[in-house]
Amino acid sequence: MSPNAPETAADRLADIKARMERAARRIEGGDVAELVAVSKTFDAEAIVPVIEAGQRHFGENRVQEAQGKWPGLKSEYPDLVLHLIGPLQTNKAADAVALFDVIESVDRDKLARILATEMDKQNRRLPCFVQVNIGGEEQKAGVSTAETVEFVDRCRDQYGLDIVGLMCIPPIDEAPGPYFAQLARLARAAGVSRLSMGMSADFEVAILMGATQVRVGSALFGAR
Repeated sequence: MSPNAPETAADRLADIKARMERAARRIEGGDVAELVAVSKTFDAEAIVPVIEAGQRHFGENRVQEAQGKWPGLKSEYPDLVLHLIGPLQTNKAADAVALFDVIESVDRDKLARILATEMDKQNRRLPCFVQVNIGGEEQKAGVSTAETVEFVDRCRDQYGLDIVGLMCIPPIDEAPGPYFAQLARLARAAGVSRLSMGMSADFEVAILMGATQVRVGSALFGAR
């Protein structure tokens, strides 16, 4: 974070939202994207000032870590919306459905089937995103771009999941714009309207490419 960066969580939140609004104004008819504050590795003490400053959507990567801090926070602040943005193991699906409000990392048939079963058991129908391996990187989770549309169809028609959008993480060492544009095209082909793309370093570019939500961590909470 630069020496001139805002000092408090509230200041950083206001700065990020102002940057998001400026980016949205550059698009004719553009809506301001939803900010998902990525709170992984930060404890409740660090998260509360961001909640108190008005932030309501938060993202966590790991079910077990989230279980250690979010039940208490959600009890105290009932209007919080918790997004699972990291890879989900099938043996954690029941816990994920119980704790989270949005699942952003649906990336394989076995997981889709188990999530659907757990949602039925718990009577919780959570909105889901399909994670796309937009750069075709071996080390990253996500369905391939070639399989995305068919996978979205299966998730909806075969498993009954409420697929609302697509999510991606572009290659770190390449310009993100073309990958964001490709995800937007895939979303149109798949018939979904929400795009979860853009993080601390590139959320403004993502908004220009049609992101409906961005996932910002270090720019808000500081270095991990």
